[in-house]
Amino acid sequence: MTAEDRAIQRDRMRFIKNSLSSNLAILGILFDVFYFVSIYKSDVGTWYYTILTGASIVYNLVFMLAVFLSSEGVKNYKRGYSYLLIALGVFQAVRIFIIPMRAHTAETLINGAATVVMQDGQFYRVAAYLLISGACLIASAVVNLIRCRALAEHLKTLDAQGA
Repeated sequence: MTAEDRAIQRDRMRFIKNSLSSNLAILGILFDVFYFVSIYKSDVGTWYYTILTGASIVYNLVFMLAVFLSSEGVKNYKRGYSYLLIALGVFQAVRIFIIPMRAHTAETLINGAATVVMQDGQFYRVAAYLLISGACLIASAVVNLIRCRALAEHLKTLDAQGA
């Protein structure tokens, strides 16, 4: 790719949306929804009927709204939304240790028999969903930061040429 081709590609950034970052953020929401459905479809006695589960449901709603807002922000090359996406991406990994880890190590009584709340397969699946979701969010943020820097540098050269 020649220098002229790179300049044309960067100049196009002024007019086209950052769809890669936006789509990665939406993919992060999708994997969070997979996590959400997998956890809350579980019917293991009354173990999930706690304030922690209620707070998790509220957090999931806020998470999805924040990521959707961020996906629109990064689509328009706004740097600040990248930092929010990074924080949300890191917290997705931390969430493994909140409900999934507790449920994986907990037992409850169902019809007088001790039953593991979350089996190994479900635990590994929901952990993977959270990790993939977090990775998508962080990738979205990194791509946006790189593209924001490239666009800012290109705009500086245009200003220098015009002045």
